[in-house]
Amino acid sequence: MDRLGSMAVFVKVVEASSFAAAARHFRMSPAMVSKHVQALEERIGVRLLNRTTRRVNPTEVGQSYYERCLHILADFEEAEREAGDANIRPRGLLKISAPFTFGIAYVGPALADYLATYPDVSAELVLNDRSMDLLENGFDVAIRVGHLPDSSLIGRRLITAQTVLCASPHYLDRFGVPRTLQDLASRNCLVHSLSKPRDTWRFVGRDGEPATVQVSGRFIANNGGMLRMLALKGEGIICVPSFIVGADLAEGLLVRLLDDYEPVETPVSAVYPHGRFLSAKVRAFVDLLAAQLTRTLFDRPNINSEAWQAAPKLRVLK
Repeated sequence: MDRLGSMAVFVKVVEASSFAAAARHFRMSPAMVSKHVQALEERIGVRLLNRTTRRVNPTEVGQSYYERCLHILADFEEAEREAGDANIRPRGLLKISAPFTFGIAYVGPALADYLATYPDVSAELVLNDRSMDLLENGFDVAIRVGHLPDSSLIGRRLITAQTVLCASPHYLDRFGVPRTLQDLASRNCLVHSLSKPRDTWRFVGRDGEPATVQVSGRFIANNGGMLRMLALKGEGIICVPSFIVGADLAEGLLVRLLDDYEPVETPVSAVYPHGRFLSAKVRAFVDLLAAQLTRTLFDRPNINSEAWQAAPKLRVLK
C-alpha cells in the first residue's frame, strides 16, 4: 500500500478515535481502513493502536508516530503547493541556450524584459551555435535557428525569417554579378559549417518550384555574424537569415542577388525537453519572446510582394 496514504488514514483514525469515521472521511470501507493501519504496524513491527469496542486510542509508540506523521504529511502538502504554485507563477532559475548572433540581438533584450516582469525568476543564458543536449546540460529551453531534426524534444515555432542571398557592392564590382543559380557554383560562397548539408543552398523560384545549387568557398564559419563580417569586407556571397543582415541591406552595404529566386525560409523555434508539465517560467518566457519577435521580425514577404521589390537589390544589366 501507499505509505503516505496509509499515514493519512492512520492520522484520521487517531484524530477521530474511530475506524468508521476515518472510513467515511476517505470514502472507503472500515475494513480497508483497518488494512492501512495494519500495513503500517507490520512495516514498523509494533502496535500503533489500542482497539476497544467503543474507542480507538494510540499506544505510546502510536502517539509518537502520529505526531511525526503530522509533520511528514504537512511537509508533503507544502511541497505539492510549492510545485503547483511554480506551475502558475514563474519562479526559480531559468536556464536558456541560444545561438550567439540571435541570442545577443533578440534573446538578451527579451530576457531583460522578462526578468523585470517576473522578479521571482533568475536566469542563465548560454550562447553557443552548436545544438547542446538540453537534458544533459540542464537547460529548460533552447532557441534554435533553422529546421529542427526529428527528436524527442518539443518544439514551438516562434517566427519564420526570410533568408537572403547577398554580397557587398565591392565584391560584385570585382567578380561580377551572378546571373543564374549555377553561377554561384563558381563563386566564393561563405558557408555556415552547421548547415545540413552545408554545401547546398536551397531556393524557390517565382514559379514555386524548388531549386538547389552546390556551393563552396574559401571561408567556413559556425556563426552567421562572422559570415556577415566577411561579406561586408567583400570576401564573398552569403545566404543568411534576414535578421543578420537587415540593417546592412537597408543601408546598401549589402545587396540582394538573383531576384527570380528566394532562399528557403529560416524558422526560429523554442525547444524544451518536456511538454506535458511545462513550467510557468518556461511558458511565460517563450510567450514573451514570441510576442517580441513577431513585432520586430515579421514573416518573410512574398518574393513578388511590394516589400520585396522595394528592398535594396543590385539589378543585372543586360
